[in-house]
Amino acid sequence: MRIPATAALVTFSTAAILAVACGGGEPRDATSPPSTPPTLQGAYGVYVTNEVSGDLSVIDPATNTAVARLPLGKRPRGIRVAPAGPELFIALSGSPISPPGTDESKLPPPDRASDGIGIIDTKTLTLRTILRGPQDPEQTSVSRDGARLYIANEDKGTATVMEIGGGKTIAEFPVGGEPEGVSITPDGRFVYVTSELDGQVTVIDTAANMVVKQIAVGPRPRDTAFSPDSKRGYVTSENGASISVVDTATHTVVETIKLTGEMVRPMGAVVSPDGQRLYISTGRGGTVIAIDTVTNKLLGSVAVGTRPWGLALSPDGTRLYTANGPSNDVSVVDTATLTLITKIPVGQSPWGVAIVGRSR
Repeated sequence: MRIPATAALVTFSTAAILAVACGGGEPRDATSPPSTPPTLQGAYGVYVTNEVSGDLSVIDPATNTAVARLPLGKRPRGIRVAPAGPELFIALSGSPISPPGTDESKLPPPDRASDGIGIIDTKTLTLRTILRGPQDPEQTSVSRDGARLYIANEDKGTATVMEIGGGKTIAEFPVGGEPEGVSITPDGRFVYVTSELDGQVTVIDTAANMVVKQIAVGPRPRDTAFSPDSKRGYVTSENGASISVVDTATHTVVETIKLTGEMVRPMGAVVSPDGQRLYISTGRGGTVIAIDTVTNKLLGSVAVGTRPWGLALSPDGTRLYTANGPSNDVSVVDTATLTLITKIPVGQSPWGVAIVGRSR
């Protein structure tokens, strides 16, 4: 990874972290994690999962540089922030990478021992533990009380409900082929799980702990974002070049926003803190688009890099961060002007982005 000369990059030892996570033993190599994590100058930290290099990059927004790397395990992808506290929850998978069109008969067998959800303490930048049980997890969401995880098991076609404290699976639901996006409404009442193969969203009632509906949406849905008041959901359809607008009171599609442009493939989605804008990464389209949530009309777009997927907003909504997988970098966008500020080198194949405020 290339880091500007002004950045002080701290790399944590995989062996040392595994020794801590497994509860004992000295690491076999001579490198040990530093006693304290790097100090962030910004008001928040930006955390990026790197699927191929198997680690987590930490970006300081004050300097727009990556200041630390933490080894995690195989294929870290989905990343979520605990509602309260400094934890991150990261989906790890031992299944081989198999993009569309891959001859799966030629792939190596999956390493199920590497599947799990890694829990990261961002205050100490340590891998506290890995929760085992999910099979090929791709994305997860955290309940509002921080007690449960909702996990998409890509290979298995199910969603798992897991207790965080004891790592116990308390329910598992069929949700369609290749589930990916897992998003919880801001009020905590419902979880939406997208199925890429079946073009649907499965709705889980968190209080009843049961599936209450399955919604037909556009082909190959990837992610769901919600308005701050939980009344609207926005589901991206990669192969449909569209956004399904869902009324969460009835879990029905009330409008479909059609997008235009060369190779526009809607992927990640996030709504601004004031609820007035929806931001969508377009994958092969190489852009982020902004949509007015009152009119559902396009406000503008900005070229960000190669195949952006995961994205996150700063707490005040003024900065947008996109993970650009093939180019191994993260783009920083000024949301007021929809202009690219800079690109920050990270690890190999960045996938997901999460933001943690320093007050957490």
